[in-house]
Amino acid sequence: MILNYYQQLRQQLPPIHQRMIVLCFSLLAILLVWPQPRSTNLNLSSLLFAEGVMLSHRQNYLLIEDGWLTRWQQWLQPEPVENPYLKTYAITSGDSLSRIFQQFGFGYSVVQRIMAADESLLALDVLQPGNRLTLQLDEQLQLHSMELYIHAGKRIVYLRDESGDFSYQELLDDGHWQSTILQGEINGSFYLSAKQAGLTDFDIASINQLFRERLNFQRDIQAGAALQVMRSNNFVGETSTGLSRIEGVRILNRRQTFSAFLHSDGQFYDEKGDSLERAFSRYPLQRRFEVSSAFNPRRLHPITQRVSPHNGTDFRTPTGTPVLAPADGVVTRIENHPFAGKYIEIQHFGSIKTRYLHLDRFLVKRGQRITRGQRIALSGNTGRSTGPHLHYELHINNRPVNPITANIPLARPVPDDSKTAFADKVKLMTEHMQQPSTVSAVTNPAQLKVAGALSRN
Repeated sequence: MILNYYQQLRQQLPPIHQRMIVLCFSLLAILLVWPQPRSTNLNLSSLLFAEGVMLSHRQNYLLIEDGWLTRWQQWLQPEPVENPYLKTYAITSGDSLSRIFQQFGFGYSVVQRIMAADESLLALDVLQPGNRLTLQLDEQLQLHSMELYIHAGKRIVYLRDESGDFSYQELLDDGHWQSTILQGEINGSFYLSAKQAGLTDFDIASINQLFRERLNFQRDIQAGAALQVMRSNNFVGETSTGLSRIEGVRILNRRQTFSAFLHSDGQFYDEKGDSLERAFSRYPLQRRFEVSSAFNPRRLHPITQRVSPHNGTDFRTPTGTPVLAPADGVVTRIENHPFAGKYIEIQHFGSIKTRYLHLDRFLVKRGQRITRGQRIALSGNTGRSTGPHLHYELHINNRPVNPITANIPLARPVPDDSKTAFADKVKLMTEHMQQPSTVSAVTNPAQLKVAGALSRN
């Protein structure tokens, strides 16, 4: 009967009170069975021996007591309550937005609304490990906003409005650049030698692209040739964004020196100021077509009638019109987006990339190297489109610019008004690159400050 009453009482009490009752009963039970001290006649030696034993037992008891107290404290501490209105998800390899939303119980209609908002960015089309999603739900547990964390310097927030559609806002932090000097010798394979010096695959591909018309890396380089590279890495505070760029390269081969230095216009020149680039075509077509929609960051979308940035230029091309690469590069994306349609992205020299949307057919593959004037696709009317056309984007330093008016590489020397600044920059960079160093040496703080300033001059 007492047991039944006790069980009923426990069910009526909060969990923390239940645990306190169990703790009190346990302590009472320990006191009841605790042995009582006995009165015994002991001599001095026995007393000293007993005192030592009791001291040892006391120390062990304190250790046990501390352990029990720690366990009781952990047991009594309430478990953290999960916020039902906030969800986070770390992107893993092979993830897609539709699959992630399905795990959280969101229908495909929500995915489409988010993808529609992302049409001009295409940030959600290629999710990568290291990216992170933070979902904020409303009182009905429907998606109210979502933040895509790309890296420490770039986050994108998608916010639902009263109509149920989403808009986006980019949160950008340019951070700061820290420069590193990488040195090594070229023996045998240039690729393996460059990897030993600390260069990445992207760095090596960039160097190959820069010297492709002046140097045959398989035949012309003599064993023991010196490789000197200044590379800058981007940080926001102490956190790396993963972005990097080549600032300068020197290859000392026999009695020849091959050099390339990045200027403030985004182009590479040799130490004399002569361009290392081929001319960059202004239009990715065989002839000029009428512009049906110009570059406009504040454009009103023709279908949704909402303000939606137009990060490119639309040419009124019939379906099947050949699309040409405006410069040499590597195909980095080939995707089929529900709103952008079939599209291609190409990484060119330096920090320039181009995109081509609403295509009808691909003529290249991802990872393929292409040359200026090569056919890469046929224009079309795929995705969300008002009619056949080519949407063409030009990005410099990961920012969209107007391809019709942008200062693009035209294979000309360094402009006269910046020759002196460029010469000073080359001299300073060369001095840093010639300093004795290990295979992979980071410049000291003073040098980092100078080198970081070089890219902004």
